Amino acid sequence: MGLRDTLGRAFGLERSSPLPLSFDEWLSYFAYGGNQYPFIPTQTLGEKQEEPEGTFEGYIQGAYKSNGVVFACMLARMALFSEARFQFRQMRSGRPGDLFGTDELAILEKPWPNATTGDLLARAMQDADLAGNFYAVRLGRKIKRMRPDWVTIVLASEKANDEAGFAIDAEVIGYIYKPGGPRGSQPEVILLPEQVCHFAPIPDPSARFRGMSWLTPVIREIMGDNAASTHKLRYFEKGATPNLAVTVDPSVQGEAFKNFVGMFQERHAELTDAYRTIFLGGGADIKVVGSDMKQIDFKATQGGGETRIAAAAGVPPIIVGLSEGLEAATYSNYGQARRRFADGTMRPLWRNMAGSLASLIEVPLGAELWYDDRDIPFLQEDEKDAADILEVQSRSIKGLTEAGFDPPSVVDAVVAGDLKRLKHTGLLSVQMQEPGKKGAPETNGAAEPLPIGAGDE
Repeated sequence: MGLRDTLGRAFGLERSSPLPLSFDEWLSYFAYGGNQYPFIPTQTLGEKQEEPEGTFEGYIQGAYKSNGVVFACMLARMALFSEARFQFRQMRSGRPGDLFGTDELAILEKPWPNATTGDLLARAMQDADLAGNFYAVRLGRKIKRMRPDWVTIVLASEKANDEAGFAIDAEVIGYIYKPGGPRGSQPEVILLPEQVCHFAPIPDPSARFRGMSWLTPVIREIMGDNAASTHKLRYFEKGATPNLAVTVDPSVQGEAFKNFVGMFQERHAELTDAYRTIFLGGGADIKVVGSDMKQIDFKATQGGGETRIAAAAGVPPIIVGLSEGLEAATYSNYGQARRRFADGTMRPLWRNMAGSLASLIEVPLGAELWYDDRDIPFLQEDEKDAADILEVQSRSIKGLTEAGFDPPSVVDAVVAGDLKRLKHTGLLSVQMQEPGKKGAPETNGAAEPLPIGAGDE
């Protein structure tokens, strides 16, 4: 008996309803793989859950909203990712075929009021970048996003009851959504795996099913970039000068020393006092302490950190407009960077997202949910390559048709890249017939062609 049926009979729930049960009630009725699982107190479920890392809000405040490089990289990813749309794709003999649409795709085209597919993809990309996971659930004809740090993945195993997360047969048996987080007052919502879209493009190596943010490996780079920006700001706030050490005659002590320090700071410590000539009394000397921006090669120092952040995001620096990328900016370099961004970053993300969203809709038999990127302006420079491919395909179609293959099957085979779809008509080309053989074309009384070398005498 399935979990949904068990809970439905016990609590009178509709099949399309979310499961408004406490976690304890849910587990007390849980049956999986033909086995009835006993009630387990909530406080002992540490090994049975993959708790979300408590860094979502920290990444928002400490990186996305406070670091220009991170924001630019995430914006580039989100802007292109949200341009795609979804279609069904035929699968024939394990090979992809034509794209087509049905009314089932309407919920992806308008996931919630006044929203489009682009809004859904933008939210998915944002959550995946910051938390490593995007969760959504279908409620009727709407898709609802669940804040990733309020979702817990629940695991179960038939072999290991106490530490299911470490068992080889561990599987996801549900998701717990806690509005407001662990300290929220709202009741938990229990959802089955088939009810949830879980988009986790970068797997977390320390978890079985949870994703990881690309920001995690470059936290130190982000901290360094923030520190460099702070240093630059403080440099100008402090008069656009490096740190100074002023030494005075040893005889200047007590109140005289304090008065000298106060007068010096009053005249030379503010931004408006920059570039003024400093006059020192007898016995006083001034020295530079530390390094100025030129000595530490500030541009290269900050630019190196920016490039590593962009690399983790999978965004070429030239696409984002970072300094190191612009120094090598040419049209050909930009074209190569654009292709790297599309082929190496975006298309794998679109493919993953299509598979994740497939759990929310009914996919036709013999097809799969797929992305359609044909109308994205950013990718239109691929049209020249597409024209070259079309030219090669046209020559292939012409050659195969003249060889006696059925024209519709030739087009189908060439477009799909599967020669097994070719069907021969049984008719052979004239060039394949020997003269005088049965089936050879008549000469209508014309002279037979002479053998090579005949008539030379």
